Amino acid sequence: MQLKHLKTLLTPQEGAAKVTCMAWAPNNTKFAVCTVDRVVLLYDEQGERRDKFSTKPLDSKYGKQSYVVNDMVFSPDSTKIAIGQSDNIIFVYRIGEDWGDKKAICNKFVQTSSVTCLLWPAEHAIVYGLVDGKVRLANTQTNKSSTIYGTESCVVSLASNVSGKGILSGHADGTVVRYFFDDEGSGETQGKLLMHPCPPYALAWGTNSIMVGGCDKKVVAYSRDGRILQTFDYSRDRTEREFTVAATSPSGQSVVVGSYDRLRVFNWAPRRSVWDEAKPKEILNLYTITSLAWKKDGSRLCAGTLCGGVELFDCCLRRVIYKNKFEMTYVGLSQVIVRNLSTGTRVVLKSYYGYEIEEVKIMGKDRFLVAHTSDTLLLGDLMTNKLSEVPWPGSGGNEKFFFENETVCMIFNAGELSLVEYSNNEILGSVRTEFMNPHLISVRLNERKQRGAEDNKKLAYLIDIKTIAVVDLAAGYNLGTISHDSKIDWLELNETGRKLLFRDKKLRLHLYDIETCVKTTLLSFCSYVQWVPGSDVMVAQNRGNLCIWYSIDSPESITMFPIKGDIVDLERADGKTEVIVTEGVNTLTYTLDEGLIEFGTAIDDGDYDRATAFLETLEMSPETEAMWKTLSKLALEARQLHIAERCFAALGDVSTVRFLHQTNQVADKVSQEMGGDGAVFYQVQAQVAMLDKNFKLAEMHYVEQNAIDEAIEMYQELHMWDDCIAVAEAKGHPKLDTLRGNYYHWLTETGQDEKAGEVKESEGDYQGAINLYLKAGLPAKAARLAISRPEITSNSDIVSRIATSLIKGEFYERAGDLYEKIRNNQRALECYCKGGAFRKAVELARLAFPAEVVKLEEAWGDYLVQQKQMDAAINHFIEAGCSLKAIEAAIAARQWKKAVHILELQEDPSAGKYYVKIAQYYASMQDYEVAEQLFVKGGHIKDAIDMYTAAGRWEEAHKLAVKCMTEEEVMALYISRAQELERDGKFKEAERLFATVKQPDLAITMYKKNRMFDDVIRLVAKHHPDLLTETHLHLAKELEAESRFSEAEYHFMEAEEWKAAVHMYRVNDMWEDAYRVAKSNGGAGAQKQVAYLWARSLGGEAAVRLLNKFGLLEYAIDSASNNFSFDFAFDLARLACKEKIPDIHLKHAIYLEDEGKFPEAEVEFIKAGKPKEAVFMYVHNKDWANAQRVAEGHDPESVSEVLVGQAKFCFEQKDFQKAEAFLLRAQRPELAVKYYKDADMWSDAMRICKEYLPNKLSMLQEEYEKETSKKGIRGVEGLLEQAREWEQSGEYSRAVECYLKVKDDSNTALMEKCWMKAAELSIKFLSGDRAVEVIQVVGPRLTHLRKYNAAAELYLNMDLIKEAIDVFIEGEEWNKAKRVAKELEPRYENYVDQKYKEHLKNQGKVDSLVGVDVIAALDMYAERGQWEKCLETASKQNFKILHKYVALYATHLIKEDDALKALQLYIQHGVPPNPQNFNIYKRLFLDVINLPNTDGPESYRMWADLRNFLLQLSENMSKSAEANSPAHEDFEQMLLISHYYATRSAARGVEQLITVATKLSVSLLRHTELIPADKAFYEAGQACKAVGWENMAFIFLNHFLDLCDAVDEGTLDALDHSDFLDTDIPFEVPVPNKLCVTDSQREQIRDWVLMVSMDHRLEQVLPRDERNSYEASLVATNTGLRSLPCLLTGYPVLRNKIDFPSVGKAANKEDWNKFLMATKTSHSPECQDVLKFISQWCGSMPASGFSFH
Repeated sequence: MQLKHLKTLLTPQEGAAKVTCMAWAPNNTKFAVCTVDRVVLLYDEQGERRDKFSTKPLDSKYGKQSYVVNDMVFSPDSTKIAIGQSDNIIFVYRIGEDWGDKKAICNKFVQTSSVTCLLWPAEHAIVYGLVDGKVRLANTQTNKSSTIYGTESCVVSLASNVSGKGILSGHADGTVVRYFFDDEGSGETQGKLLMHPCPPYALAWGTNSIMVGGCDKKVVAYSRDGRILQTFDYSRDRTEREFTVAATSPSGQSVVVGSYDRLRVFNWAPRRSVWDEAKPKEILNLYTITSLAWKKDGSRLCAGTLCGGVELFDCCLRRVIYKNKFEMTYVGLSQVIVRNLSTGTRVVLKSYYGYEIEEVKIMGKDRFLVAHTSDTLLLGDLMTNKLSEVPWPGSGGNEKFFFENETVCMIFNAGELSLVEYSNNEILGSVRTEFMNPHLISVRLNERKQRGAEDNKKLAYLIDIKTIAVVDLAAGYNLGTISHDSKIDWLELNETGRKLLFRDKKLRLHLYDIETCVKTTLLSFCSYVQWVPGSDVMVAQNRGNLCIWYSIDSPESITMFPIKGDIVDLERADGKTEVIVTEGVNTLTYTLDEGLIEFGTAIDDGDYDRATAFLETLEMSPETEAMWKTLSKLALEARQLHIAERCFAALGDVSTVRFLHQTNQVADKVSQEMGGDGAVFYQVQAQVAMLDKNFKLAEMHYVEQNAIDEAIEMYQELHMWDDCIAVAEAKGHPKLDTLRGNYYHWLTETGQDEKAGEVKESEGDYQGAINLYLKAGLPAKAARLAISRPEITSNSDIVSRIATSLIKGEFYERAGDLYEKIRNNQRALECYCKGGAFRKAVELARLAFPAEVVKLEEAWGDYLVQQKQMDAAINHFIEAGCSLKAIEAAIAARQWKKAVHILELQEDPSAGKYYVKIAQYYASMQDYEVAEQLFVKGGHIKDAIDMYTAAGRWEEAHKLAVKCMTEEEVMALYISRAQELERDGKFKEAERLFATVKQPDLAITMYKKNRMFDDVIRLVAKHHPDLLTETHLHLAKELEAESRFSEAEYHFMEAEEWKAAVHMYRVNDMWEDAYRVAKSNGGAGAQKQVAYLWARSLGGEAAVRLLNKFGLLEYAIDSASNNFSFDFAFDLARLACKEKIPDIHLKHAIYLEDEGKFPEAEVEFIKAGKPKEAVFMYVHNKDWANAQRVAEGHDPESVSEVLVGQAKFCFEQKDFQKAEAFLLRAQRPELAVKYYKDADMWSDAMRICKEYLPNKLSMLQEEYEKETSKKGIRGVEGLLEQAREWEQSGEYSRAVECYLKVKDDSNTALMEKCWMKAAELSIKFLSGDRAVEVIQVVGPRLTHLRKYNAAAELYLNMDLIKEAIDVFIEGEEWNKAKRVAKELEPRYENYVDQKYKEHLKNQGKVDSLVGVDVIAALDMYAERGQWEKCLETASKQNFKILHKYVALYATHLIKEDDALKALQLYIQHGVPPNPQNFNIYKRLFLDVINLPNTDGPESYRMWADLRNFLLQLSENMSKSAEANSPAHEDFEQMLLISHYYATRSAARGVEQLITVATKLSVSLLRHTELIPADKAFYEAGQACKAVGWENMAFIFLNHFLDLCDAVDEGTLDALDHSDFLDTDIPFEVPVPNKLCVTDSQREQIRDWVLMVSMDHRLEQVLPRDERNSYEASLVATNTGLRSLPCLLTGYPVLRNKIDFPSVGKAANKEDWNKFLMATKTSHSPECQDVLKFISQWCGSMPASGFSFH
C-alpha cells in the first residue's frame, strides 16, 4: 500500500484548530469534515466542497461554545449523519441524497455523559461510547437507546470488523472489549479481549488481527484471541510522538496509524500471516494527526490535523490501464476499483473471503468482469453493478466464459458447465456436457413473473449430440430428458421455462412441453427460429415463409407470410415487435400483431380481464378463435364465470352461454343477498360441475346440502333415470314408486321397449319382459332369459313363439340352443346346421346321432371352404376321411407342407395330379430341391429338367437328365439347346450348357465365330492355359490383318510381345502409337529408338522438329553415327546442331580406320580437328613415314610422339642404339633410362642418367639398391659390395644403412656379421644419438636370432642397462640379468625378481615358486583347484595364512553345494573367530540344516560335527574381542539348534526315547527364524502324529499346509498365525525358497488334515501346562516369565530340575533320568556321545553316578 498526496481539502490555520472528526459516506459520493467551530463541511468524491451545515448544542441557552463534536458517522444508506457531542447528546441529521437538500434533525438521543465515539454498523443501529465507560446502542427507528455493556473506564475508541457484525471498544485503562452482533460462525469469544499498556486511542480491527497504538510510541498487533503477534516499537525514535488515531482499509488488509508529522502504513502479508510496515508517509509541519477517514472503496484516505488542515491521499498497491478503456486500481490485495475511462462509472471488486485478487479481465463486449483468487472466482456485471464471488479451486486458468445471457455467466471447465448468477455467491448449478456452443445451452432465471412460481430457474443443455436434459436449478432436480433421432444444432427454453424449442441438423423444428413431456414437430426446413422477448410467441422461417405461432399451446395454429429473403433479427421495443428480413441488398421489416403477443403475456400473468379486453379488439380468425378457446378454458379453471360466458359467446357456443348465464345469475343473486363470492354457492358449483359433465360431483354438491329434490330434478332433466332412481333409493325418497312408474311410462312412450323389458326383468316380471323383448324385435334377448328361467322353458307356447321369432330373424344358433334346452334334438341339429354352428351340431350328434358325425364333419369342412377358411377346413376333411378335399383345401390355404404330408399318406393313384401343382409352387419359390422331389414323385421328370433349365441351373438339370437319358441323348439335348441359345444371342447361357457337357471348345468356337474375343481368351485361360499366349498372338495378327490395331495391340501386350505391337504400328506408319507403346513398355532405350526411327522416316527439318520435341536431337545424331548412318547424322547436325559435325567426322574416321581405309580416315580425322588421331593411326600400323608426314604437316607436337613410337619399336627389336638416338632426338632421356631399367641394363641407365639427368642419379641408385635387395643373394652381394664402396669412400652413414638392409634368412651368420658391422661403424664414426638408434635397430634383430649375449653387449656399450637386462630375461639368463642389475643399476633388482616370479608362474613351476613367493604359489594352487596341495603348503606357513585358504576352499565348496565337506574342513583345521568368516559359518549352518532327509539316526554324525564345529567357534569367540557380541549370541543360538538336531537323531535310534525326539522337533519350532519353517512344522507334525499327539500334529501340519500355499504365492502376508498367539513360536519368518516335501507327500498330509478336521473329535488347541501356557513355550502367558529350556528336550524346565555348572543350562529331571536309563540299557554310542558333549559344553555332569565305557 502506497500513500500519494493528492490535494489539500482544508487549508491549515496558524494556531490550533483541531479537526475533531471526519467521515466518508458508504456510497463513496460524500465526505464530511467537522471543524473546530462545529460546522460540518460536505465534499464530493473529487474533493470539491459542495455543502455545509452547523451543528447545535443540547440546549441553546448554553450557547454555541458549550460543546465540541467528538465524532460523527454516516448512515449505511448515506442519507443521514449522526453527530456525537460532548454535551451528552447525539443528533441525527437527514442530509438527503442530493447536494442542497434541506438538512433536518430526524433523531436525537440524550445521554447521561459525554459521547466520545460513534459507529453506525447496521440500518437503524448506532453504537456509541460514553465517558462513563458504557457502550450503548441507539435505534433510529424506535428513537430508543440501550446499553450493550458497561465498564468502569472511559471509552476512548471504537472500531468495527470488516463486515460490521462485530465491534471493539478501547478504554482509558488500556482494556479492549470485543462484542459481536453475529460472530458469523467464527466461534470467537466476547468480552474483555486484552489489556494494552496505555490507553488505546489508535484502535484498528483488520481481517486477521487487531492493531493498537497509544502514547507509549508502540504499535502492537494482537491475534483474534488477544495474544501479542507483533510489536512495532518506536520509543527510541526521537522524532516519533504518541499515536493518536488509526484507520483500517475497507478490506481490512491495511492499517494507517497517525502520529506527529507522519502516517505509518502497515500491510497484512497473508502468505506469512504477519504485518509488514511500508515506508511511512512523512510531511513536515503537518503536526499531530487528529482524525483519519478511509473511503469505503479503499481508494482515498483523508487525514485531519491539529491545525485544522484536511489532506487527501490516494491509496493503492498498483494501478493498471486495461485495453485503454478501463482503469484498475488495486487498493488492497483483495480489493480492486474498476473505472470506465469513457463514462467515469466505477465498480468496487472485492473478495469477501479476503483472498488476494490475482488478475482482472473485462470480457463480453466490455461489460463483464472476471477475476481469479487462489480459491474463488469473482464475476461482475458492470452495467447493473451486480457482483458474485463463488468458490473456484485452482483450475489452471483453462476455463472458457460465455456472457450471452445477461443474468448468468456460463463457465466451461474440463467438460463441466457451471452457472453463476450475478449477485449470487453460490454456483447456481453444475452439469457435465461436452457442448460449449451457447446455442446448445439455454438458461432462464425468473425472466417473467407467473402465477404460483416464486423462484423459476431452468436450464436446458445437451448430454450428448442427440439428447437434451432439462434441469430445475432452483430445486436441483432433472425435469426431463429428450432423446432425438438426429443431431441437435439449436435449442432455447421460453422465458417461463415451460416449453423448449429445438432444431436438428435436418432443419426440423420441434417443440417439447416440459410439463406434459409431449414432443411436437412444428416445421421442416427451418432456417431461423426465435422466441419473441417478453412473451410465448415464436417466429421461424421455412424456406420462403415467415411462420408465427401466437398461441404456442396450439402448435397447429400457425400464421404464415411469404417472404423473399432471410430473417436476420427480431426486435421488440416501444410497443412494437418487428421481424427484420434481408432481401438481397435491401432490409425490410415485418411488424407482428402486438395484440396477439399481448394476449399471451396477459394469460401468463393471469390477467384475464386484460386478455378479454384485448381479444375484443380483434377480428375473428382461426388464431383469435384459438385464443378465445384458451381463455375460456383458463377462465373456467379459475372460476371466472363471467369471462367464461363472454368467451363462449365469442365462440358461438349458445347452449353453454345460456347455461353459464343462468349460473351467473344465481351467483350474482347470492352475492347480493348474502355477500361474499357467489361462485362458491353449492348451486353454482353443481352447475359448473354439470358443465364439465361431472354429474356425480354435481350430485355430491346437492346431496351435501340435502337438496335431494334438486339432484333428482337434475337427473330427470337429463333423462338419467337410473341415477335418479339410485339417489331416491339411497335417500329413501317417498316418491320412489312414482318415479319408477314415470320411468316405465317414459320408456314405453318413447318406444324404448328393450329398456322397458330390462326394467320388467329387474322387477322379476319375466313374462312381461319376454313380451317386451319380442316386441322390440330382440328374440335373442328373450331366448337368453327363457333359457335361464326353467319356468318359462316349460311353457311350450312361449318357447315356440320365441323359436319362430329367432328362425325368422335367422338366429339359428340361438334357436338350436332353445330346442336343445327343451330336448327337441332333431330340430336343434337342423337349426345348428342352418346357422353354421357345426361345433354345437357335432357335439349334439356325438350324443344323439353318432352315425351323422362323419357327414357333419364333411359338411363343416365344406361350410368353412365356402367361408374361405381353408386352414380350418383341412382338419375337418381329414376327420371325415375326404383326403382329396383335404389336399385341395391345404393347397387353397397355401399350407403346402401339410398338403405334401397328406399327399404322401395317399394310396389313391388319382392323387398324383396334385404333385405337379405343389411342385410348381415350390419351383416358383425357388425351392428347387423340394420341387424336384415332387416332380419326380409325380412322374414328371421332364418338368423338373425344364424347371432347372429355366432357372439356369444346368448342373442339376444335367444330373436329372443323366438319370433318365443316355449320355448321347443328354449331350445332343444340351448342344442343340446351347445352339438355340446362341442363335438367340444368349451366349452366357449357351456357354454354361457347353460347360455342363464338358465341351468348352464348342463355346470357344462360338465366341470366336461371334468375334467375342474377350470370352475366347477367358475360356482358353480356363481350359487351355498353355495355349493362352499363342491365342493372344493369333488374335492379334488376325485383328492386325483387319486393321483393328488398338485391339491387336491389347493382345500383343497380353502375349508380352510389345515389340510386335511397335512393329505393327511402324509398318502401318502409325508412329505416335509405336512411340507410345515403346514408351510404356520398352523403357527409355526403346522409346528413344522408336523416336529415332520415326525421325529417320521423316527426314529433313520435320525430323529435327520431332527430335527437338522429345529432346532427343543429340541422341539421334549419336545413334545415326553409331549405326553408321553418317549421311542422316550430317543432315541433322547441319540443320540443328552444327557443333556436333566434328564428332560425326571423328566417328566416321574411326569407322573408316576400322574398315582399313586409312587415306579416307586421315581426311576425316583432319576434318574432325583430330590430326593427332591420324598420327596415332599410322603409328599403330607402324607406317612411320605417313605418321611423320601428318605430324609435321598438321600437328608438330606429335613429332616427338612418332619418334618415341619408333624408339619403342627399336627397343622391342633389341636395336638399343637406334632407339636411344630416336629418344634423344625426341628430347626424352628419361624414357631411355626407363627402357634400360626395364631391360635390366642398369649401367646404361646410370650412364644416360649421369649424362642427361644428374639430379635423378641418387634416386636411381636407391632404386637400384632396392632392386638388388629384392633379388636375394645376388641382391645381398650387391648390397655388400655397395656398402663396402660407401665404407671405403667414407660415407659411413650410407654404409651403415646398406649393412642394415642386408636380409637373407638362409644365411643368419652373414646377417649377424653385417648388422654387427653396422653397429661397430655407428659406434665408431656416427654421432651418439644416431649410434643409439642403430643399436636399437640391431639389438632386437640379434635378439630375434637368439644372439642374446651379443645384443646385451651392444646395449651395455651404449649404457642401455634396462634393455640389456630385458635381453637376458628374454634369453632366460636370469643370473646374468641379476648380476648386471646388481653391479650396474641396483634399482632393477626387484624388477628382475618380479619377472622371475612371473616366469615361474607362467611356466607353472609352482614348486620352484614356493621358494620365491609362497603367497603367489598358494594363489596358483587355489586357482588350479589343487586345494590339498594348497592347504598342505599353507599349513607349513602361519595359522592366519592357512585359514585364509581354508576360508577360500570352504567358500568354493559351499558354492559347489558341498557344505558337508566344508564342515569337515573346519573340523580338521579348527574354527578361528574371524569376523570376515562369520558369513561362511552362517551359510554353512543354513546349508546343513536345509539338507533333506536328515532327521533319522543315520544323520547323527553330520549333526554332531555341526554341533562340535559351532561349540569350538563359540569357545574361540568367548576368548576373542567378539565375546558377547550379537554375532556371538547368534552362533550360540545356532549351537543350541545343532545340539537339538544331534540329540534328536540320537534319540530316534532308541525306541524308549521316541518322545524325547518328538519334544525336540516341537521345541525346534521356536527357532523358525533360522531353520526353514516348512521343514520344522512338517517334522514336528509328523513326529507328533507318530507318537499319537494328534492335536498338535493336526495344528502343525495344518500350518505346514498354509505355509506351502504361502510359498506358492511368494508371500506370508496372508498367513494365519492365530493358533500360536500365546507361544514363543515366531510369526515373522523368512519365506522358504522351495518346499522340503514332494507334491505327493503334501497331498497325503492334506488328506490326513482334511480327514481329521471332518472327524470333529479333536480340539484345535495346543496342550497347556500348570502355567496355563502352551507346554512347549518358554514364556508364561500370564506372567511373562521365561523358563530355561531342557538340554535334552528343549521344553521349559519348571520343577524337578537338574542344574549344570555352566550358567543357564538345566534339564528336566524326569527326561534326564529317562535318557540316562535308555543310554545304559541300549548302549547307544550316539546317546553316549550326546552325554559326553553335554559334559564338555555345560561343565561336569551332575552327580548321577554314570560313566562311559
